[in-house]
Amino acid sequence: MRTLLLTRSEVEGLLDPAAIVPALRRAFVAYSADPGARARRVRSALPGPGTATVLFPGIAPGIPAYSVKVHAKFPDQQPAIRGVLCLHANDTGELLAVMDSTHLTAVRTGLAGALAAHTLARADADLVAVVGAGMQGAHQLRSLAALRPIRRVTVFDVTEGRAADFAHRMGRELAVPIEPAASVGEALRDAGIVLVATWSRVPFIVPAMLTPGAHITTLGPDEPGKAEVSTQVIRSALFVCDDRTLALEMGAVGGVGLGADAIDAELGEVLGGAHPGRASPEQITVYGGVGLAFQDAVAAWAVYEGARAARIGLEVDFLG
Repeated sequence: MRTLLLTRSEVEGLLDPAAIVPALRRAFVAYSADPGARARRVRSALPGPGTATVLFPGIAPGIPAYSVKVHAKFPDQQPAIRGVLCLHANDTGELLAVMDSTHLTAVRTGLAGALAAHTLARADADLVAVVGAGMQGAHQLRSLAALRPIRRVTVFDVTEGRAADFAHRMGRELAVPIEPAASVGEALRDAGIVLVATWSRVPFIVPAMLTPGAHITTLGPDEPGKAEVSTQVIRSALFVCDDRTLALEMGAVGGVGLGADAIDAELGEVLGGAHPGRASPEQITVYGGVGLAFQDAVAAWAVYEGARAARIGLEVDFLG
């Protein structure tokens, strides 16, 4: 048996976010339709500033393989997420591929957040605010721009100069006017879609900042104790998550001390029609996703198939 080894640059060249949207959508629907097939997410502190996480098993409809991802977060490093993903054959358990997980994780996370924003936001929402001018902010905005027209973007970051750099770089890439903002409140003014991904452990988005009918995608809270959106906003909004249990254990709901009654639906339920989603143009909607293993499987299988077709990567016999 030969295992394909794929580096970060190879993964980046092979992964086309737009191409995996249909498979990702199907996977969200299938996940929420089968409460017995819950993904596991195991986290542990490391001796130092990092945290280690294992996501498994990554299973998705139509994909004859499962994934196990091991990665760690180091907030002061660039990139902050480092790790590997192992892709195994469903029928035999054979190790098909080992690939760097950094770019793959960023892409699938941003794509899921943008898919949720596109699904839950008003159809006419084209003014976007980005809070957190890092890699995840860029991936979310890039993915959202592929799903719907964007007229204007404002961006805020606590680190001086990052918002201006983001505005210049992403504005040229997407051919959309992007302006840096001096505060979160200024960035959110008039925004119909708010994309948030920070390391915050204190909620900073409050009701007075939001325009009626705004949608917020909050991706920072993916570990216990992290929070971006206030209790008041979540309580008054339609709140949608990727996994109910994880939203309480380590997501946006549990991060501000709320319980299961604050969760209205999983994204898969909305995408599959089991929940109607937005009820009115004035309703505030919030999506809080922690990231699930099936998202890894969808992205990794696309990378693996592309690598085999293009004969990219190094083959190794781990059993030899």
